[in-house]
Amino acid sequence: MFRRHRRLRKNPIIRDMVRETVLNPSDFIYPLFVVEGENIKEEISSLDNNYHYSIDRLPEAVKEIKDAGVKSVILFGIPDHKDEVATSAFEENGIIQKAVRKLKELDSELYVITDVCMCEYTSHGHCGILNGHEVDNDETLKYIAKIALSHAQAGADMVAPSDMMDGRVEAIRNILDENGFKNVAIMAYSAKYCSAFYGPFRDAADSAPKFGDRKGYQMDPANVREAMLEIEDDIKEGADIIMVKPALPYLDVVRLARDKFDLPVAAYNVSGEFAMVKAAAKAGLIDEKAIVKEMLTCIKRAGAGMIITYYALDICRWIKEDFK
Repeated sequence: MFRRHRRLRKNPIIRDMVRETVLNPSDFIYPLFVVEGENIKEEISSLDNNYHYSIDRLPEAVKEIKDAGVKSVILFGIPDHKDEVATSAFEENGIIQKAVRKLKELDSELYVITDVCMCEYTSHGHCGILNGHEVDNDETLKYIAKIALSHAQAGADMVAPSDMMDGRVEAIRNILDENGFKNVAIMAYSAKYCSAFYGPFRDAADSAPKFGDRKGYQMDPANVREAMLEIEDDIKEGADIIMVKPALPYLDVVRLARDKFDLPVAAYNVSGEFAMVKAAAKAGLIDEKAIVKEMLTCIKRAGAGMIITYYALDICRWIKEDFK
C-alpha cells in the first residue's frame, strides 16, 4: 500500500499541527544603525524601511522594536571621525558606546549585541590595522579586543566580532575576563564569506574599503571544510554562539555547522538578500510577505537558532497577525 502523505496536508489545522519548523519572535535579531548628530531618523536608501537613528531618536526605535515583539538588536555605528587606527571605535563616548547606554536606559530588558569591527571607523575602510596594503592580523587583535571591552563597559550583553582575524575570539575573551566581564557573551562571525551580497550594508554603514578587497581575511565562497575549521577554532577560543554569513546562499554551511557542533548557530540574512526581495516585491513579481516567511523558515530549518535580518520587525508583526 502506498502512503497517503496528503492526509496531513488536508487543511490549515492539520498542517499547523505537523509543521516541523515554526518561526517565533525570539528567533530574530534586528540590525540597528546609529549615527552622530541630533534629530536624525533617515531611511537608508539601500535598505527600505530601515533607518539611521541619532541617539535622541532612539526612543522611537525602541518603541517600534518592542511593539513588534523583537527582543534583541545588533548595533552598527557610523562615526563622524575616521582615522588609520579606528580611534572612535573604542572611545568611551563613541557612537556605539553612547547608543548602548541609551538603549539600556530606555529598556533594560532589550538584549543588546554590538558588532565589533573597524571598517566603519577606519579611514581606509579595512577591518584592521594596515601594514602597507596588508591588514596586520596580530596588531589588529589588540584593537579588536579594546573595542569589545569598551562595548562591555558601556553595558552590551554580547559582542560580535566580524573582522575575521585569526585569534580574535581568544583575544576578546581574555580581555573581557580580565576586566570582570565574564558574563558578556561572544557571538563570533565564524564563517563570514567574502560575499557580493554585502553591497547595501556597505552603503548604509559607509564601510567599503578604499582600495583592494577583503579576500585576504574573509572566506572564499567556494570553501565549506575551511568554514568548519574556522568554527572549531572559535569554539576552542571561547565563542558562545557561532554565525554563518550570508545565510541563503550558504544554507549548506548552516546545516553542516548545526550537525557538527553543539553551540547555538546564528545566520545573517544579509543586506543583498533583503534588497533583492524588496526590489522584486516593488516590481510586483513576488508576494513579499509569503517570500519572507518562506525564506526565514528555510534558514531556521537549515539549523539557525537565531537569525539577524532587516525583516525582523516585519516578520514579528506578521507572526502576531497570524495568531490573532
